[in-house]
Amino acid sequence: MVRDPLQPWEIERGRRLGAALRQARGSATLGEVAAAAGVSVETLRKIEMGRIPTPAFFTVAAVADVLGLSLDHLSAGFAAADDRTSSQAS
Repeated sequence: MVRDPLQPWEIERGRRLGAALRQARGSATLGEVAAAAGVSVETLRKIEMGRIPTPAFFTVAAVADVLGLSLDHLSAGFAAADDRTSSQAS
C-alpha cells in the first residue's frame, strides 16, 4: 500500500507539535526525555524538528507524559489551528 503524500497542513501541524514538545522540554536534555519516554534520541530529535510530521500516537503519548503535558491540552491547540488553516484554504 502506497501512502498518499502529506498535505501542507499536516506538515505544518508536525512542525507545531515538535515546537510545542521542544518548548515543554525546557532545559532537560534530549537524552533524558527520550530515555524516560522509551524512545530513541534520534526519534525525539526528528519529532522536535518536524521531520516526523505524523509520529505514532504512543510515541507522542509517552513523550507528553514525561514532559507533564496533557494530550487533551496538546491536541486542542492543534485542532484550533487546523480549523483556522482549513477555513483559510476554502
